[in-house]
Amino acid sequence: MGVVVVIPARFGATRLEGKVIADICGKPMVQHVYERAGRAGLVDDVMVATDDRRVVDVVEGFGGKVVLTSPHLRSGTDRVAEAVEGLDVEIVVNLQADEPLVEPDMIDSAIKPLVDDPAIPLCTLKTRIRDEREFRDPNVVKVVTDRAGFALYFSRSPLPYFPEGGFGGSEGGSAYKHIGLYVYRKDFLMDLSGLESTPLEGIEGLEQLRALEYGYRIRVVETHHNPVSVDTPEDLERVRLLMRNRITDPH
Repeated sequence: MGVVVVIPARFGATRLEGKVIADICGKPMVQHVYERAGRAGLVDDVMVATDDRRVVDVVEGFGGKVVLTSPHLRSGTDRVAEAVEGLDVEIVVNLQADEPLVEPDMIDSAIKPLVDDPAIPLCTLKTRIRDEREFRDPNVVKVVTDRAGFALYFSRSPLPYFPEGGFGGSEGGSAYKHIGLYVYRKDFLMDLSGLESTPLEGIEGLEQLRALEYGYRIRVVETHHNPVSVDTPEDLERVRLLMRNRITDPH
């Protein structure tokens, strides 16, 4: 069962252009993501998919695998689908290039449901929200699931609604942040990328809603990790600080 991680790395990010090759402690951000993905136990191969020659040069510079994709694709999902179209693999991991603190066991935990159950087409991750600012932040995507662990909905709005206020951040709370790491069966990924965009996908700006709107089930696995994504210059500085602290104090 071949498992490949594809890291879609678009250069022209709206809030922080070129962030995927920004320096973090002596390495470009995409290299940190690439190396962490390679340490996941269930992964057979890692590659970067980009629309920009500058990213190609950086990835080739550190010895990574990279493919140049069309600059006219709708989403990261479509970029990943184009990158793996000719590959003989069964499972494809879509790992964002702005997750330099992703832990290898997070990747493995999202792959395992597809290994264990051939009926599951797509899996992703969630983590409990313990900070009310995250719960209210539209840049933090929330997810609610059914009793079997399948997604009911994803939203940028606070989700679910707590009638007494608050955000459910205690041990008994039930608010969860979605972590944008996706694991697909390759055949399902190719079908999904060929579907028309859907209304809720457009409203929320969340491509995973396309799968839900077409009636596909998404397995959501809980992780205790809550990595910092790099969306803004402030996020980048925060990650640099966190990584410097890890280097100086690895314990």
